[in-house]
Amino acid sequence: CLGTSVWTDPDTFQDVDVKIERPTFRKPFLGGFKNRITGVEFHNAGSQTIPKKRPEKGTTLFCRETQTVFQKNKRQQTANPTSTQMTKVGLYVSSVTDKLITPGKYFTAEEYHKHRLEAVIVLQKYFRRWHARKLVQKLKEEKRLRLAWEAQEELKKKKEKEDKVRRESERRLNPKTKEDFELLYHALESWRQEEIEWINATLTGAERKAALCGLLEEEAQLIASIGRHKINADEENQHKAVLHFLSKCAQPKRWKAYDGKTTEMDTPYTLRARELLEIYRSVSMNDIPQDERVDVLLTLRRTVEEHACELTKEIVELIDREVDLMSREVKECNLEGLRKRICTLFLQYIKTPKFNPEVAKILKVPPDPLKLYKNVNFCHSCENYLPSTEFPVPANSRTIGRCHLCCKLDNEARQRESFFKYRLILENLRKSEADYQDDTKIVFLVQLQDLQYMIENIWGCQSALSACSDFYDLVMVRWDKQQEWSPWNTVLLTKDEADAHLKLCNLQEAYEAAFIHRIKQKHIRAKKYFAQIPAMTSFLPRSNKQANAS
Repeated sequence: CLGTSVWTDPDTFQDVDVKIERPTFRKPFLGGFKNRITGVEFHNAGSQTIPKKRPEKGTTLFCRETQTVFQKNKRQQTANPTSTQMTKVGLYVSSVTDKLITPGKYFTAEEYHKHRLEAVIVLQKYFRRWHARKLVQKLKEEKRLRLAWEAQEELKKKKEKEDKVRRESERRLNPKTKEDFELLYHALESWRQEEIEWINATLTGAERKAALCGLLEEEAQLIASIGRHKINADEENQHKAVLHFLSKCAQPKRWKAYDGKTTEMDTPYTLRARELLEIYRSVSMNDIPQDERVDVLLTLRRTVEEHACELTKEIVELIDREVDLMSREVKECNLEGLRKRICTLFLQYIKTPKFNPEVAKILKVPPDPLKLYKNVNFCHSCENYLPSTEFPVPANSRTIGRCHLCCKLDNEARQRESFFKYRLILENLRKSEADYQDDTKIVFLVQLQDLQYMIENIWGCQSALSACSDFYDLVMVRWDKQQEWSPWNTVLLTKDEADAHLKLCNLQEAYEAAFIHRIKQKHIRAKKYFAQIPAMTSFLPRSNKQANAS
């Protein structure tokens, strides 16, 4: 409320209460003025009556004008006046800037649309030409890249083949591993067979016997040369094996955390093993100055004197003897045997769990003698009792045969076969099967002798498609990639053929019926061979088991 005074008479006033209602809607402007200084607006008139609201009908209404369109054509004349000045008597208007406009040919609607269509066709021609040129350039670039890739792959294969030949020649000239000597003996046997065939084909009588005797002497000389290389390689490999064994003992404990990081921790035992490793490396070094050798021997003496036993006393005695001989300026070549004795005794000291506790976890021979009676078998060839890991057990064997060493000696003396190529195929097969991650088992039961029988007797040592006989290019893959690998679900191919074979979805459409029939026959032969093996019978198909049982 607002109080105000109203004149009722010229000299009297009356107080009147005026009620002001604030509008809830925007008041329409019906004219007025605005104070420029204060910015207050004054309206000439106003309405305080609240407009009536339309009653709600409960339905949503839409304006008809927004839903219906009415079109109307209406001519309009510009409001701007124009004028034209013409030449007349007493007035000259120049016509220099005038333009002469003549009407052109009249176009009908059909002609107009036809002209538009022709223009569109021209645009389409140019666009299609541009698109075709772009497509051809893309195909040319893809062809160039493909040819470059093929050339690069060809060079890569050629280089790999050259490297393989170079490595084989190096392995034959400087053999170091068992596989290298297998290759040497295999090459020796191949050479002997060729010489015997040539002698039998060209010579007869006494000349033949003399040539065979000469061949035998030459073979004996080559075997002796291979034996010398083998002795040197065994010494070098033994030294590397000892260092690897000691390094394995000195490694810290490792484990992976939840975040994937590897944590390493040294224990007193690993520190002790590392200290002994460094001392052994220093003791086994040759061609070091005399004063450094004396320091190494004194360090070794302090280390072994921590434990009093017959072994440490002998080491200390040998150390004192070497120091005394070096003080007498004895030649190093005369001290070589003494130094080897010190290294051998110190290695025995390191391998004792009492002096190096970390080595007890890695030793093949357990400290407890009672454990030696478990899994021990007798070799009838060398007449030694050896653990079961020293015996090759083929899948079709039912008894324990000869140990690895006896089999190796027999192979070097008689057959002289090289199993390195079969071992490569088996390793590649197991690696590819592990990538499938479908819990395959048969491939890990098949031994090297079984794979050799399959490749030689069933597949003929050549690819089933191209008849390629290069063992370093052959691989075994699944015949049906949806099924687990087995001797009756495999095929021998080259690496390129295997990659293409594994991409096939339907074998019946990809290969001819004759080829599939030939592969099935090989699978049947493999089933008959492996059905004799007890470990394989559980993996054979049920129908095949019943046939074998009957």
